[in-house]
Amino acid sequence: MTLLVGDVTSQCRLRVWFEGFDPLDYRADSAVAHEFAMAAHTVGAVVTIDEEVSDDLRPLPCERLWHS
Repeated sequence: MTLLVGDVTSQCRLRVWFEGFDPLDYRADSAVAHEFAMAAHTVGAVVTIDEEVSDDLRPLPCERLWHS
C-alpha cells in the first residue's frame, strides 16, 4: 500500500481507503492526521492528506487518540 501526504495547513482533509471499501473523508488537525496516516498505513490503508477542508466533513473519530 502507498502513503500519500501533501502539504497541509493546521486543519486538513484525510481520505482513507481500506481495500474493498469506499473511501472515507474526515477533517483533523495536521499533526493528528499525520499520526493517524502512519498508523493506518501499518494495517494496509491508503491515506491522503490535503487542504480540501470544509465544514461538512466529519471530524476524525477518536481524534484525541492520535495526539503525539
